[in-house]
Amino acid sequence: MDEVRKYVEKRYAEAARSPRRSGIINMTRRNYDGATLAAAPGGMAARSFGCGNPVEHAELIHGETVLDLGCGAGLDMFIASKAVGPEGRIIGLDMTGEMLAEAAGNLKELENVELLRGYIEDIPLADKSVDVVISNCVINLSPDKPAVLREAYRVLKPGGRFCVADMLFIRPVSERIVSNLAAWSGCIAGALLEEDYRRLAEEAGFIEVEIRRIKVFPIPESLASMAFPELSESERREIDGVLASAIVIGRRRRARSV
Repeated sequence: MDEVRKYVEKRYAEAARSPRRSGIINMTRRNYDGATLAAAPGGMAARSFGCGNPVEHAELIHGETVLDLGCGAGLDMFIASKAVGPEGRIIGLDMTGEMLAEAAGNLKELENVELLRGYIEDIPLADKSVDVVISNCVINLSPDKPAVLREAYRVLKPGGRFCVADMLFIRPVSERIVSNLAAWSGCIAGALLEEDYRRLAEEAGFIEVEIRRIKVFPIPESLASMAFPELSESERREIDGVLASAIVIGRRRRARSV
C-alpha cells in the first residue's frame, strides 16, 4: 500500500510541476464544454487528470457542502463553487502538496472553498458533515478502496449523495498489469470491475448505487509502449480497450424518523 501511494504521490507532484512531461494522460477537454474551460483560471485544465465530469451528474443545490476527494488543481471545485453559491462550501482534499499549491492559486478569488491535505482513506472531517462527495479519476489510485468508500459514507449526512467519475475494467487483466506502478499512476492498474465497484460501495453502506459507463478507452501500442515500457508487447495489447470511464452514484440512507 505504501509503495503504491508514494509512487502515485510522486507522479502527481511531477504532474503539478510539469503536466506535459508527467506521462499522465490528460482527458480534460473531452469531459467539459469549452465555455467551462475558458472560464477556469490559469493552467487549471492542464493540471486536471479526470476521466469525467462528476459535477455535471451531482445535481448540486445552493447552500450544500461538497467534498472533492483528490481535488488536484481544483477544476471540479471551481465548477462546484458556482453551483452551490456563496452560501455553500466546497472542501478539497489531496495528499499532494504541489497540487494543493496549484489549487490554492487557482481558487484564491473564491470565498467558499477550503483545501485540506490528507488521505482519502482517512478523511480529516467529522461524521455526517457534508452533503455531497465528488471525485474525478482518483479512487482507482487508492490501494485501499474499501477504506475510501467507508470514509466517504461516514462523512456524508443522512441522505447525502456520492457522485464520482472513475475508471473501470471491462474484463479482468493479468497480475503483472495490476502490479505495475506506472499503470497504477496512469489510472489503469487500480481500476475495478463494475461488479466489484458496486459490491464495495454497497458494503460501505451506500444504497441506490448506479454505474453509468461513459466511454471505452483505446490505448494503442504507440502510447502504451511510451507510458508503460516495463510491460511486454502482449501485456500492452491486453490493456487496449479494457478500460472505460464511468460515473458512480450512490446515497447514504436517510435517518429514520422517530
